[in-house]
Amino acid sequence: MAAAFDPWSPAFVAHPYDAYAELREKTPVHFYEPSGQWLISRHADVSALLRDRRLGRTYTHRFTHEEFGRPAPDPAHEPFHTLNDHGLLDLEAPDHTRIRRLVAKAFTPRMVEALRPTVARLAGRLVDDLLADGGGDLVATVAEPLPVAVIAEMLGVPESDRHLLRPWSADITGMFELNPGEETARRAVRASTEFSDYLRALIRARRTDPGDDLISALALVTDDGDVLSEQETVSTCVLLLNAGHEATVNTTGNGWWALFRNPGQLARLRGAVDALLPTAVEELMRYDTPLQMFERWVLEDIEVGGTLIPRGSEVALLFGSANSDPERFTDPDRLDVGRTDNPHITFGAGIHFCLGAPLARMELAESYGALLRRAPGLRLVREPRWRPGYVIRGLQELLVEI
Repeated sequence: MAAAFDPWSPAFVAHPYDAYAELREKTPVHFYEPSGQWLISRHADVSALLRDRRLGRTYTHRFTHEEFGRPAPDPAHEPFHTLNDHGLLDLEAPDHTRIRRLVAKAFTPRMVEALRPTVARLAGRLVDDLLADGGGDLVATVAEPLPVAVIAEMLGVPESDRHLLRPWSADITGMFELNPGEETARRAVRASTEFSDYLRALIRARRTDPGDDLISALALVTDDGDVLSEQETVSTCVLLLNAGHEATVNTTGNGWWALFRNPGQLARLRGAVDALLPTAVEELMRYDTPLQMFERWVLEDIEVGGTLIPRGSEVALLFGSANSDPERFTDPDRLDVGRTDNPHITFGAGIHFCLGAPLARMELAESYGALLRRAPGLRLVREPRWRPGYVIRGLQELLVEI
């Protein structure tokens, strides 16, 4: 059984779903020795544990490393950990509550909705370029540039600097894979330092000369006299880029690969774009989940499915498996662009539910909509290759022609 789950195997990364089915059926709570984690594979368990406050993204708000039985981080990696540890994704209450409240006052639904014309314009331009070239790599030409451009526009990053963002994001998120090596850590530390220094300069400039961008809003937001520190602002901006960008890129690439493998559903969607696009976006996020695993620390002994998991353990919540669980989804292995009963957990749940979910949905709807309407003959050239990463899982390329 354990051999079936192999996150370092290219074959597993390309298709992890058979292994997930075996996990759910035989050992839904399974200790995986190579990563030292408890794999949780059923939808009900994953959904419950995302909301369970006996687990946390960090443990340092309650324990020292020694008390928790974990080694302290390598001091050489400090720039990465400083950046990561001050972001919403890796904080717990009360820090998480305070920062999320402040960020929500700046990153408002009105701000997101005001971006819609920009998102539509950028998506249309990228698709027009693809059409003019007669096709190309959909990942490189549409999936990757769109969310970077949107987040850069939202943050207020000058256009001349936007080419820096994608490499920084890729290097930082390499640390989220299982057992990252020292070379991965070195690249992440360098990117964390460079990106942080760049944002600090922008934040200081916007404090004295604010604009109508998110960096200005975050730099100036207050709540009963409380403000974000410079480090908290930097970490929030990086999180918005990394989390929003990686997920949107992979949902676009993975989703189009799913549609090409299911031509009946692609034809159905093309025939009723306006009616089906909202449910199709949700289904494509469920069907081939961009973030396959979300890790949490066990702060108190817990029992899951009759198995005791002791304090100090790490659980790996398998989002891809939960989103394919037949106990919760009717015929989960079937792509259904009209699926309405679809409680996928792609955006997480509980206090760490993705703050950027509305923006991600907007980007995906505009991207898919532009391609479906402007390139109705879009077709696959050859089967794509997958990037080696498992936790953040996506295609290396997706070659198409018009």
